Amino acid sequence: MAAAVETSCSEFLNWEVESSVCNESKQKKQLSASQRRCYNFYRRKSFAAFVASVQNVCQVKGSTSWCCCGQTFSEHSAIHKHVAKSHNSEVQQLTEAAYEHLLKQLEQEAEPPKECKAEVADISVWIPDISQVSEENLRKAPGKVLLYYHYCQVDDPHVICAWQKALCEKLHLTGKIRVAAEGINGTVGGTNVATDIYISAMLSHPVFKMEKEDFKTSDGGAECFTDLKVGVFKEIVPMGVDPDAVSYKLAGTHLDPEEFHKEVEALLANRDSSDDTILLDCRNFYESKIGQFTRCLAPNIRKFSYFPDYIDQNLELFRNKKVLMYCTGGIRCERGSAYLCSKDVCKEVYQLKGGIHKYLESFPEGFYRGKLFVFDERYTISSNNDVIADCRYCGLPWDQYELCSTQFCCQLVLSCPSCRKKGCTACCPSCQRKGETQDKEASDVEHPKEECECTDTRARIPQDV
Repeated sequence: MAAAVETSCSEFLNWEVESSVCNESKQKKQLSASQRRCYNFYRRKSFAAFVASVQNVCQVKGSTSWCCCGQTFSEHSAIHKHVAKSHNSEVQQLTEAAYEHLLKQLEQEAEPPKECKAEVADISVWIPDISQVSEENLRKAPGKVLLYYHYCQVDDPHVICAWQKALCEKLHLTGKIRVAAEGINGTVGGTNVATDIYISAMLSHPVFKMEKEDFKTSDGGAECFTDLKVGVFKEIVPMGVDPDAVSYKLAGTHLDPEEFHKEVEALLANRDSSDDTILLDCRNFYESKIGQFTRCLAPNIRKFSYFPDYIDQNLELFRNKKVLMYCTGGIRCERGSAYLCSKDVCKEVYQLKGGIHKYLESFPEGFYRGKLFVFDERYTISSNNDVIADCRYCGLPWDQYELCSTQFCCQLVLSCPSCRKKGCTACCPSCQRKGETQDKEASDVEHPKEECECTDTRARIPQDV
């Protein structure tokens, strides 16, 4: 097995491991958030490389198995658990070597030749004058949360990133903003005055030709986010597909809320049309669980980055069908519909312009029932009183999410007040037992974020064909 690992992962093993990175947990504590993300990325790559090194492919039967430590594994989940439990040190060594190699590369590239240094852009010209605005109106007045995105060519994403950070800090806004060469995607919270100034700044910037209607609003404020995160990424929505390979320009036909409402109305009125029309929810399972359109197809996926695999493995489901897609604010449909269109199997592909957010502004009592999940401290917003989900423990109607109370688990749990009073605060019985026995003191041993019944029993890519 050692020889197989050496062959498959030689590019990792040839890199020297410095003594400064011999303790993974201690090193991670010293890293910034962006560095931790990079480190975790290399850990996932190293884990995958190790698993690949023990893989056997049977050419005749077309089956795949993994041989390790004298055992044979036929399921992905089984070999993954084995490697995680029995080969953590090897994976850690590969990770540290890869990360150290990256650091050395960055050090070599950090200081470009003097003649190549570009002039730093002056972002101050894009920062509005707010000298006449009181600090109280920027910090303590009633507020709201903005949700927006815009696809366009951004020649220097890092300059836009610096401008966004300076602008938001000046206006005391919190939230999350992703900038890429393909555009910008953000959600920020602050006072009404601050968010209005932010919108005006966005509308007046020469790179973004946006309109006021591009911004979705809801009640809230800066308290809806823990901090401000602004960064440059490959994609403004993480689908995991290179924007150069599948561009947003290939997206399906946009339908405004009124047009989309009529399409859904026709679908529900004519049951026969359901054979050739699919109302597709592009969101994650925990979002559609508490709110969705009537008679939709809601894939049981945990991340949007699983969506392309879902389409690939259920392609026959969409063949010669008319597809009506929707998501929270519209951005996932831009890339999701583009990916579906690139498969060239659908008769027609449509998407809800502005997403559920805009639909509920026009049809608060329309065909979308339940809550709308949002990615901030509120978790949900609502326009109707329907509760379509239930408590994980007693089964009574309940749709208010809380994080699993067990350490290292990031699953969301629906547990009603009555069950929470009884101590049922974990996402599943397995985590509940862990929570009752786990050591309260911090440990240097790295634990997986999620390893419970919720993750073990759910297929990564569901088969809905």
